[in-house]
Amino acid sequence: MIKLSPSILSADFANLGRACRQVLDAGADMLHFDVMDGHFVPNISFGVPVLASLHKALPQAFYDVHLMISHPLDYIGAFAKAGATLITFHLESEDDPGAVIDAIHAAGCQAGLSVKPGTPVEEVFPYLDRLELVLVMSVEPGFGGQKFMPQALDKLKVLDRECKARGREIYLEVDGGVDMNTAPLCIGAGANLLVAGSAVFGAEDPARACTLLKSAGQEGGCHA
Repeated sequence: MIKLSPSILSADFANLGRACRQVLDAGADMLHFDVMDGHFVPNISFGVPVLASLHKALPQAFYDVHLMISHPLDYIGAFAKAGATLITFHLESEDDPGAVIDAIHAAGCQAGLSVKPGTPVEEVFPYLDRLELVLVMSVEPGFGGQKFMPQALDKLKVLDRECKARGREIYLEVDGGVDMNTAPLCIGAGANLLVAGSAVFGAEDPARACTLLKSAGQEGGCHA
């Protein structure tokens, strides 16, 4: 089953709680919470207090927290306490991946590992059996609204084959430039979790957008 995780970077920050509730009611499965530190990526977004506030307003939501930060190990406990359900960090960060995965699980959260466009996806393989999610970035992390990089499709195919060979069923997530045109390609390559920002939060009819994106892998799906 295809799931959808709208990125709140594209939400109306003047009405964040209302906007997030709207997309969840529209059919989104979780909320994608992008954390940027201005060092690992050249942008700064939001952190623990915003997640804690959202969790207080929407306690039943699944929070898909994506740490685009240099030292994720220092913040696992805080984000878990604030309400994270799943925490994804980058293989390219400066902390030991195994230690970060252990810390995420010890904090009671599911663990995800992400790779930038320039990182071979095979570098995830040593950790694959310990993960609940792998996130393939189809843009350079740091800013929303970028154009989808088609090489992400090859990475998804490689991951899908490896997971099937190991008998593993995990989230294969793709983030960046996912819309009505690219969603079918991602699903066809093996993705089962789509991160979409403006395609959902910016839609005139979020419920219809969610339905179209999640049905993109079916025959006739994702047509406006």
